[in-house]
Formats: sequence, C-alpha cells, structure tokens
Amino acid sequence: MIDSVLFSPIYIGPIEIVNRFVRSATHDFLAEEDGSISSGQIELYRQLAAGGVGLIITGHAFVLPSGKASPRQIAANDDRFISSLKKLASVVHGFQSKIFLQLSHAGRQTKEKICSCQPIAPSAVYDPVYKIWPREMSEAEIEEVIQAFVAAARRAYQAGFDGVQLHCAHGYLLSSFLSPYTNRRQDQWGGSLENRFRVIREILRRIKKGIGQNFPVIAKLNSSDYLPGGLEIEEAVAGAKLLAAEGLNGIEVSGGSAESGRGSMWPGERSEEEEGYFVPAAARIKQAVSIPVIGLGGLRTFRVMERLVATGQIDLVSMSRPFIREPNLVAKFKSGEKAAASCISCNKCFNPRGITCAELKKGQG
Repeated sequence: MIDSVLFSPIYIGPIEIVNRFVRSATHDFLAEEDGSISSGQIELYRQLAAGGVGLIITGHAFVLPSGKASPRQIAANDDRFISSLKKLASVVHGFQSKIFLQLSHAGRQTKEKICSCQPIAPSAVYDPVYKIWPREMSEAEIEEVIQAFVAAARRAYQAGFDGVQLHCAHGYLLSSFLSPYTNRRQDQWGGSLENRFRVIREILRRIKKGIGQNFPVIAKLNSSDYLPGGLEIEEAVAGAKLLAAEGLNGIEVSGGSAESGRGSMWPGERSEEEEGYFVPAAARIKQAVSIPVIGLGGLRTFRVMERLVATGQIDLVSMSRPFIREPNLVAKFKSGEKAAASCISCNKCFNPRGITCAELKKGQG
C-alpha cells in the first residue's frame, strides 16, 4: 500500500474528498435519447467509484434545450430528470467517491438539428467548425440562461449530487462570454473583464443564495482560448480571483476550443517532463486564490502527479482518458501495481456510439 500525498483527503467547500484524484468531465454518448441516465452510465460511474476516484465529475449536462451540444447528452433542464439523476448519485455514493454534475450550455458549438434552434452566443461571431452564424443573445435571453443554470444546480442538489461544476471552458456559452474574441458586446455583459465574468458571477451568487453555502460550486476555466484576441492567462487569473471572492469553491484549469483546433485533450504520448501541460497555468491561478485548484493535461505518471501536488503547484490531479481505459486506475496506484496509466492518448475513445478504449477493444477482438 503506497503512502502518498495523493491519498490524503482535501475539502472542496464543506465536502471531504478522500484523495486527490479527479475524473474530469467526460461526455460519454451513453445517455438515453431524451437525456435520462442509462444503465450503461450507471455501470460506468459505478466502476469509477469502485476504482477509488475521489471526485467524479459527470459529462456536461445541458441546462436548456438550446444548449444541447450532442446526441445522447445528459439532460438537467427539467424537474422530470431529477429521479434519473438520483440513480447516478446513488450508485457513486455506494463507495467513498463524491460526484459533481457538470452544467453546460453549448452556445455556438452545436448544430440547429441538435438544439432545434439557431444557436445563440453573446455576439454573432461565425464558428468555422460548426459552420454556423449564432444569433446574438438579448438581455432577456441572458437572464433566461442564468435562471436555467441555477435551476439545474437545484436539480443536482435535489438528486443528491455533492456539488456542481460550471463549464466555463472550451468555447461553450459561458466560455464565450469570458472571451473577448467571442464576446464583443457593448453592454453590461461585455467589454471589461468584470462585465465578461458577470454572467458566471450572477449564476454563482444565485446558486449560493438559493441552495446555501454548503453546496459546493466549482468551475472549469480556460487558461487560454488559443485564439487571437481570446482569453489569456493574465485575465484567467484575474477572473479566478473575482469568482473566488464571489464564493466559488474550486477551479479546474483547462484551455482551448473547437475553433482553435487545440482542445483540452492533446493527442499523443508525452514524456514525463511534458505531462500536465495546463499545470503551469493552474499554478499561476493557485498563487492568486485560496480555494482548491485542479490541474490536468495529459497526466499519466504517478510520480509526476505526486510531485505536482507535493510542491504545491496544484491541489488535485484530473484525468479523463486514462479512466476510460482503466476505471480502477486509482486502486492500482494505491496498491503499487502500476507506476503509470496505460492510456496512449490516441483519442479514439470518443465514439458517438459510446466511449470505450479503442486499443483495449482491439486487443479483445
């Protein structure tokens, strides 16, 4: 049994996480057609919890039909989904793991055939990947989105989740409000850093007021959009300070968007020195805030993760792809069975028919 800082507990708000391992939000393409939780998802999350992951963050759940990004995505836009979501929280709570529901709105990163509408955004900036012109949101629509996030957080609370994560990264709607590249508004929702972060601060404020301080809210935040004129680390640090002052309980630091062509999961194996490609940005944010900071970016090797936490660069380590191949990876680390994940970062696991490790499946075939 390995003795390591990675197996020490940490608090996110009032919630104790038994170790420093986080399963980063991963869209699994496994929900039912209407967005209800499926038996396949129940088994997926059961395996993650049984494998010892301290904090499991779900794939992104849409808060409005206009914010649906993909087929077979989790729905959190109506009270009728509470009972379905409760099944997911319940299976995880059969173990020591905690589970947060990630809340999201696709913004301009969707298609009309998926969201059944013209995609919306803070400004009408063309998306060359999705090949759509989004419609600029009215202030009334911004208010509707704020209310939708707050209502979805309440549903997560009623379903027994331990907290929620606001998806403010990767070019989705909240991310596009933060970015000066996609937010070109001249009203209270655009322009200055404070105005661009206003929508998230308002969501956070209302969740805390409605549910209370004991329900953690964390955010996934871009450190860089990798777009000319986009959000960069200096503003990400300043924005993180604003959100922490508003009561945010933790920050997961990522980067990129569909348009930039440089998303959060870079393909290809990396040397130990190159693991954690978002950690330098996370370390800068950690220096500016007193809330837990989660680092990620191609992390695979136990001693690398241990060093990053032990030296105070980050508080928790987050992975997605390694847990697709090995949901029991944390247990393997703890037993000393493994020194590194087997994942080769081929990115073939993200299959619209349901996530699965392509290399593992090939070996079984």
